[in-house]
Amino acid sequence: MHFGSFMEFNFRNGGDAGEAFREGFALVDASEDWGLDCVWLAEFHFNPARSVLSSPIVTASAIAARTKRLRIGMAVYVLPLTNPLRVAEEVATIDQISGGRFEFGIGRSGFVGSYNSYAIPYDESEGRFDEALEILRRAWAGGKFSYDGRYYRVANAEVVPGPVQRPCPPMRMAATSGPTFEKVAKLGLPLFVGLRGDGMDTLRDSLERYRRTWAEAGHAGTPSAYLRVPVFAGETAAEAYEVPREGIVYYFRRQAELLARQGAGGGSRAELAVSLNALTYEDILESRVAFGDSGQLIDRFREWREVLGIDGVVMELNAGGMLSEAQVLKSLRVVTHEVMPAFK
Repeated sequence: MHFGSFMEFNFRNGGDAGEAFREGFALVDASEDWGLDCVWLAEFHFNPARSVLSSPIVTASAIAARTKRLRIGMAVYVLPLTNPLRVAEEVATIDQISGGRFEFGIGRSGFVGSYNSYAIPYDESEGRFDEALEILRRAWAGGKFSYDGRYYRVANAEVVPGPVQRPCPPMRMAATSGPTFEKVAKLGLPLFVGLRGDGMDTLRDSLERYRRTWAEAGHAGTPSAYLRVPVFAGETAAEAYEVPREGIVYYFRRQAELLARQGAGGGSRAELAVSLNALTYEDILESRVAFGDSGQLIDRFREWREVLGIDGVVMELNAGGMLSEAQVLKSLRVVTHEVMPAFK
């Protein structure tokens, strides 16, 4: 099973950008030393209260230069917000610098405000995403190519350098809605999923739909699915229950408020916001996080592997941003030293 860490490089109260980068790189260094498989970088724009990762591809280059073993991933690169030909060049360059350790997570993002600031209508996001993905695949196939789409045009370009990993770094696409699960399956791409929304039962049904569509599309093998989920590892069960409580409750309230703003006119987002806002801490512990001592986490990950069929977890080690740096590092050490060996 793959074990990765979802990283926001988040601001702390009273902290600045320099401190956010220092703490983030310290966690990267520990991940390299302690055997974690991959760090996955978020992408946030124009959000000074939350994260400095407005250019995660640049941060990925810094990580590649300071590590030798650790894989570096995007979770996710928001393709519609930039020129895909430029993305093809950047990703291939990172893959070269890292010696073929790059993982290319892609998606459209649900942060409409980012699109507004870039003056890109959100209703164009799917069309732009589709064209961008086609351009990326053509660019990494090698040789000169041209493309004439509705949103993007390429005139006789040849991307240099090419990536180390052929035909390209592993791509993995995020999905939250039913139609997107089907789309990812038809594209033949591995999947990112989360437990922040409707909960375990809905996610299990969505994953079954994904695998069924994958088979109907004629793709070979069993598709891969990584679960992004808040994780806290304590030395004792009591510690794991109490320490992350405040942060995770805030985390789900923040998600509910975001969905409420986006779904102000009603509809599924507004309904989901109401549902998330009503969650108690016990509800959250039951099906939306993995908090516990090492034995409890091993049991939880085995359960999810059996019930959901996942083959990887991408851990949010400080969901809500209220754990101290020392607490995050301590949790990571328990995961890498006591939990991961049970799955390797």
